[in-house]
Amino acid sequence: MAELIKNHNNDAHGSFEKQDLSSRSVMSFFVGLIALLLVIFGVAFGVYRFLDAYNHANQATMSPMVAPESDTRNVTRAETHAFPQPRLEESERTELREFIEDQDQKLATYNWVDKDKGIVQIPIDRAMDLIVQRGLPVRPQSAESQGDASTESKQQKEGSSAQ
Repeated sequence: MAELIKNHNNDAHGSFEKQDLSSRSVMSFFVGLIALLLVIFGVAFGVYRFLDAYNHANQATMSPMVAPESDTRNVTRAETHAFPQPRLEESERTELREFIEDQDQKLATYNWVDKDKGIVQIPIDRAMDLIVQRGLPVRPQSAESQGDASTESKQQKEGSSAQ
């Protein structure tokens, strides 16, 4: 015994949509979109092919006196050492590896830097241990720097007392 409620004012405000969007129209839109993309691709490909053929047809001929250059990307050791510094790298990976190994060896070994002055290079791990044991060296203040520090502190005290 349910009563049907009817809204008689529905006609004044318009009515609801009686038909949904059909799948046929959606599919035809996507088919048209794909066809348009294929046409654009074909035109771009055709223009590229035309311009490439035009470039090859109108390219200036080389003089028979000029030998074509070999591949300039391959550089031999003799060619590299013929140039002044800074030179091109012959093999970036091997040169970098050699550089890193050389630096690692310097950081891990003992060596004389200046034998006459008694300056020695020690491994970095040992140097860090020595700094932990002995602390960092401190320079004594010179008389000039002490005088400058005392005059600055006097000026600061005078400035604070004047306020």
